[in-house]
Amino acid sequence: VHAFLDGRDTPPRSAETSLQALAECCRETGAQIYSIGGRYFGMDRDQRWDRVQRAWDAIVNARSDHREADALAALQVAYARGENDEFVQPTVLDGAQPMADGDSLIFFNFRADRARQFTAALSQPAFDGFDRGPRPALRHCVTLTEYAADLPVEVAFPNEDLRQTLPELVADAGRQQLRIAETEKYAHVTFFFSGGRESEFPGESRILVASPKVATYDLQPEMSCPEVTDKLVEAIGSGRFDLIVCNLANPDMVGHTGIMAAAVKAVETVDAALGRLVEAIESAGGAMLVTADHGNLEQMWDAQSGQPNTQHSTNPVPVVFVGPGRWQIREGGSLRDVAPTLLQLLELPVPKAMTGRSLLIAAD
Repeated sequence: VHAFLDGRDTPPRSAETSLQALAECCRETGAQIYSIGGRYFGMDRDQRWDRVQRAWDAIVNARSDHREADALAALQVAYARGENDEFVQPTVLDGAQPMADGDSLIFFNFRADRARQFTAALSQPAFDGFDRGPRPALRHCVTLTEYAADLPVEVAFPNEDLRQTLPELVADAGRQQLRIAETEKYAHVTFFFSGGRESEFPGESRILVASPKVATYDLQPEMSCPEVTDKLVEAIGSGRFDLIVCNLANPDMVGHTGIMAAAVKAVETVDAALGRLVEAIESAGGAMLVTADHGNLEQMWDAQSGQPNTQHSTNPVPVVFVGPGRWQIREGGSLRDVAPTLLQLLELPVPKAMTGRSLLIAAD
């Protein structure tokens, strides 16, 4: 077992309980934990190949800057170095062996975006992220779900073919759509928003803005929001697009750092961006819906654990409508209602496959 530690969607120092349970399972089954490391390294999604290489060396070559007797000892030493779970440096444990030809590997992550880079290093014959050295010829390389269509791996649970999604309906109507985000959220507005589809729909354009190359985003809480906003304002003003889908990454990505001062700066940055977008929308005679699928930096402290809150919250999220006409947001909405709302604004019918209904009602 090679364990990636979270500390991002869980409290920053909460891995001990999970590692204890895993160690007990290994004792009962004869398995062994060969390495641990924070998700910052093995689950990077921003082309920081130097991070991935450190996880690769520990997992594939049983080689790292740190070696400890067992997982719990390695965790405590990492904490003593000042590292939270997410940032635990890859550590090889006693008894670990390098991967060899004929070995098999199962990658248990169900979400695609943070599993792609390491899987690419394991499976792709032509790979230039870093110098892998000799690559073991694995008998089986299995991923729990499909991380990307171009990865030569076996998939335990293939994706369902989702139909009548919002982007498909927009494309079928002959409309033009744009997806725009910085690197950290690009998969969210493309692959995920398209229902697990990699390729563009007819009439779809995409804009990718590089995320800043900093170790953690509390060091640059503005991220690339100003650059994304510049391109978004230009796209709105062009009049080319019927639907634009944008993700502003700051509230989530900076919220994950647990640093309050950085979170404040992130909110100020997004607030300024939204002001520019409202002006652009009103100038173009368009409409804008602002919402989220989860919270994060509105809750920066976890009173129960006594630690900074770095994980997503389950609080209700806002929904704000900006546009012409006498509309108001009805009570009792949910995320399933977002697509029907946009279809109403586009004057397109809502299919029976969608169980939600528009959030907009006529104002009194």
